Amino acid sequence: MTQPRPWTSVGRTETGHVRTSNQDALALLDDCDVWIVADGMSSRPAGDLAAQTAVASATERARARASRLREHQLAAADFVADLAISANQRLHDLMLAEPTLQGMGTTFVALAMTPAPMPVAHIAHVGDSRAYRYRAGQLTQLTRDHTLVETLVQRGLINTATALTHPERHILTNSLGMGLEMKPELTSTAVTPNDLILLCSDGLTKMLENAAIASILSRANGDPHKACHDLVDQALSRGGEDNVTVIVVAYHHERTPLLRR
Repeated sequence: MTQPRPWTSVGRTETGHVRTSNQDALALLDDCDVWIVADGMSSRPAGDLAAQTAVASATERARARASRLREHQLAAADFVADLAISANQRLHDLMLAEPTLQGMGTTFVALAMTPAPMPVAHIAHVGDSRAYRYRAGQLTQLTRDHTLVETLVQRGLINTATALTHPERHILTNSLGMGLEMKPELTSTAVTPNDLILLCSDGLTKMLENAAIASILSRANGDPHKACHDLVDQALSRGGEDNVTVIVVAYHHERTPLLRR
């Protein structure tokens, strides 16, 4: 008998109020314990196709190797990195076959969960789509934006306040499609009961600062459906200047009831 998964996920993507098309893509692969968000680069050719191709490729790869994730949990970081690397290869194959697509690219953030007794969230990302953990009232950003301004902040050349309004804040320093040597950044974090893991495109973080995201998650009281939809609704109500995509994954582990003798 198949055991129920201890995760509940909800995802939503919207075009927003300014863009004419949605160049974000997402996948909720609850049966594989994998979730993905991609945000196609609008300044390059076929951003929508880039995001859709990346997610489709990673979905195919995750389904083909799902048993490996469950049987070899110590290799989970390699598993989630492989999703990004294989998606990047697929984009380059597509550009090689169709020269008009040269330069296409997309951000990418993928989450793979390994189960109890000590659940761990494994994340691979490139670009400025983010992952967060919300736990007991505290929001922690798990990914570091691969952008020019983030590099300037890390080097101490500008501060975080300046970065928020810097005219080049959306220039990416890493993405799928930039080269076959691309390597995703990897992060792993332990997951405890009632944690929420959030994946999102920058259409959310352009409209909402981390404090506002934390406040919305607090009011959701652990409900991933409310959390996801309230985040997207707030991004839209504050202008919806970009496509906005959100996935919220809730860990709802319950103790096994004691058997009465």
